[in-house]
Amino acid sequence: MYNLFVNLNPIIQALLATLFTFFVTCLGSSLVFLFKKTNKFIMDAMLGFAGGIMIAASFWSLLNPAINLATTLNMTIWINVLLGFISGGIVLFIGDKIFNHFIDKETGIKRITMLIFSITLHNIPEGLVVGVAFGSLVYSNEPISSAIILALGIGIQNFPEGTAVSVPLKREGMNSKKAFIIGSLSGIVEPISGIIGCILAMNIKIILPFLLSFAAGAMIYVVIEEIIPESQTNKRKDLMALFTIIGFSIMMILDIAL
Repeated sequence: MYNLFVNLNPIIQALLATLFTFFVTCLGSSLVFLFKKTNKFIMDAMLGFAGGIMIAASFWSLLNPAINLATTLNMTIWINVLLGFISGGIVLFIGDKIFNHFIDKETGIKRITMLIFSITLHNIPEGLVVGVAFGSLVYSNEPISSAIILALGIGIQNFPEGTAVSVPLKREGMNSKKAFIIGSLSGIVEPISGIIGCILAMNIKIILPFLLSFAAGAMIYVVIEEIIPESQTNKRKDLMALFTIIGFSIMMILDIAL
């Protein structure tokens, strides 16, 4: 199965990888059929763990390949990587500000609406990250395992995100089926943005260092602004921080060893 996947076109690989992350979102949303409330400790631990994976992936799977590729293309390395990284963070920052301006999050249903759109918005760069990671393999010497592990890490943090959408919807009176569908659809943008990211990475080599850095900046923004703060709402903040360290360590070891 692994060998079959490795020999596929990068666009198909990106599609399958982002369909996996979308599927995990659906799994998270499906908990609405089983529980009215979910175990907060487990969800926060998963977020912390995934946050660690994504921080590590931002360097070893995105920034480091961007630096190496910029070197190969005889670019001014620090300018290309810096501009891409900052641009990724700024784009999400502006998106958050625009969204917050139009949505009043004081009422229950509006808070949930904001949550849905916020998670959907952040799923776009996550899909882009996976797509760019697979598309960049055409030009870089990075192993495909790094892109696969990156997709796995993003998939892990999609599980509690799917739950975070569907459970509050049910709490507000929506039936389980409809809450599940809406929670699942929050992740449908990932396969779309994944394919776009892969195509761009494969066909416009000169902007690939920027794209990789942009994806890293966007992912770091999501981790700092959403994932880590949410995991730290747990009473056991020390344990949540430890799960983040474990996630980072695992991603680091796998990237270096493979």
